[in-house]
Amino acid sequence: MTITFKLFAGLSEHLPDHARRNSAEIELMPNETVDQLIDRQQVPRKDVHLVLVNGTYLDERQRSIRVLTAGDTLAIWPPVAGG
Repeated sequence: MTITFKLFAGLSEHLPDHARRNSAEIELMPNETVDQLIDRQQVPRKDVHLVLVNGTYLDERQRSIRVLTAGDTLAIWPPVAGG
């Protein structure tokens, strides 16, 4: 089972070597949650701000319980600063 894993801005350095631009197909572990995949890909939690699965926002609580399924798209953005 695979998902599309997208990381934006500085987070893209945590994508696997086979990634194209900011996206990679990732093999899922059985019953893997969003938080578990974030940890497995070694994305620092402090750098995870906006998380979408299939275009739907997940808050911090939902990330620990939302099990990913084949075909999902997980997109993550870091905090953004500017002015």
